Amino acid sequence: MTGPRRRTDVPGPRAVDRELAAPLWEQVRADLTRRVQGGEFSDSFPGEFALVDEYSVSRHTVREALRGLRETGVVSGERGRTSRLTGPAEIDQEMGTLYSLFSAVSAAGQSQRSIVRLRDIRADAVVAEKLSLEASTPLFYLERLRLASDRPLALDRVWMPAEAASPLLEVDFTETALYEQLRHRCGITLTGGNEHLRAVLPTPAELVLLDMPAGVAAFAIERLGFEGGRLFEWRHTLVRGDRFAVSAEFTLPGGSLADR
Repeated sequence: MTGPRRRTDVPGPRAVDRELAAPLWEQVRADLTRRVQGGEFSDSFPGEFALVDEYSVSRHTVREALRGLRETGVVSGERGRTSRLTGPAEIDQEMGTLYSLFSAVSAAGQSQRSIVRLRDIRADAVVAEKLSLEASTPLFYLERLRLASDRPLALDRVWMPAEAASPLLEVDFTETALYEQLRHRCGITLTGGNEHLRAVLPTPAELVLLDMPAGVAAFAIERLGFEGGRLFEWRHTLVRGDRFAVSAEFTLPGGSLADR
């Protein structure tokens, strides 16, 4: 015979159980996650001292619990400062498409602007190898800080063969899309590509540029773009993980999820 089921819909903190094998900070983190999902902190998220009182645990335990919530993206904010709920991502990009960050920001109803940090012709042996070019091949290089609603969203770096892309040196990329100008000025349209996406911790310099708190992950997106049958673009984009998400639709041939 089993005991009464524990209710999961009661708001407020649940006392930690010091007899359990799970660490106290893990219990606090799990309960805070439950409370967030229940919409309990719609107005504001409690500070460290308030959580110490609510759960009758040490400040160290609360800090470890909040660290876990920051790592999973539930809250944001640096240690020692009041945390805040992260909320849903502002920019959602569908996987499986040759996306334009310019278009994705516009589709989210936000204004788009770029700060051009570098734009020149250079040689880069590592990138040239990725594009199956000689190491000394001149490459058009564009580095931009991408803003959405005047807030930093991404640090975007692009390399293309200069023999085809050099007309882009004359373009003001503050408020225009790269692919649109590539098509208009160079007569080139990318037809596909390969992408690799992973979570990374930005460097201190990147944190400053993106105006991100320490300890918050970003997406590193690497793209190898094709024009017809030739490699044409190598792109590395670092996107704030708290403002950007990817989504996908899928089907399972020959069965349902229950069969897996």
